[in-house]
Amino acid sequence: MDGLINVLKPPGITSHDVVLYLRKLFHTQKVGHTGTLDPGAAGVLPICLGQGTRVAEYMMEKPKRYRGEMVIGIRTETFDAGGKVTFRHAPVQVEPRQIEEIFKSLTGEIKQVPPMVSAVHCQGKRLYELARQGKTVERKPRKVTVYSFEILRVDNQHPYPRILFDIECSKGTYVRSICAEVGERLTFGAYLSFLIRTASGPFHLEKAFTLEEIKELWEKGDCSFLLPVDYALQDLPAFTVKEQAIRNIVNGLPLAPSGIMGGIGNTNLPPLVRLYAPNGIFLALGEHQSRPGGNWFYKPKKVFQFWQKQKN
Repeated sequence: MDGLINVLKPPGITSHDVVLYLRKLFHTQKVGHTGTLDPGAAGVLPICLGQGTRVAEYMMEKPKRYRGEMVIGIRTETFDAGGKVTFRHAPVQVEPRQIEEIFKSLTGEIKQVPPMVSAVHCQGKRLYELARQGKTVERKPRKVTVYSFEILRVDNQHPYPRILFDIECSKGTYVRSICAEVGERLTFGAYLSFLIRTASGPFHLEKAFTLEEIKELWEKGDCSFLLPVDYALQDLPAFTVKEQAIRNIVNGLPLAPSGIMGGIGNTNLPPLVRLYAPNGIFLALGEHQSRPGGNWFYKPKKVFQFWQKQKN
């Protein structure tokens, strides 16, 4: 079984729990996810199966989009609703314009210190494991990118205002840390009250399947939830190769320009491309390389077994 699944993870379970569930359902160990979604968060969790696991590294790099809500005036030890309240300010009010300015200042490339309650490795352990032991260790700030950060609603009807927002960011961004930072800049404190991932690269919430839906379809022999492996690589240019070049590619040998159908120029060649057989079978990812003298070729970087399976 090879492919990708757009899973709608419910809150209350870990991303690894989803992997374990699907391993048991499909009776295969070759299942993995492409980026941890906090246990308290829900939303899109792309899953790789079989040969799909070979594109996981490209899927992890895709931007993530979230909808969330933060509560102003309260701090928690984990920066989200799952942590113990550590500070409660007197009831406050906030100005939408002030929030807008803070959101703007947190857009672009920023540095972020991973929270102690996170899955980041440190001293051979996860940070949350150290936190459970009552330890706090020094953490180096990491660069992340916030592509957009937009207010959807500011609700001042409560003693502690609630801000609904959308955010699009790079992998490794802790949205709850950004909420905590908004609170610090307001001087009132803040925590993330809920979070749902609405998109991860080309995977969108509207087309995600719950675990119950996947199980029901699978038991009916319906695999309509399974996406092809190259679904995650849509942003890479695609070349169709000539029939006589296929065997070389699936054996990992270089693809010369003469092996590409339709011809191709010598300038502005993409560094990484998808390579397909004339009948549309996905063969490999090819990496552009040059020999001394300027002759170029595409070296198969990852070869997939779909062509061989069809032959058998």
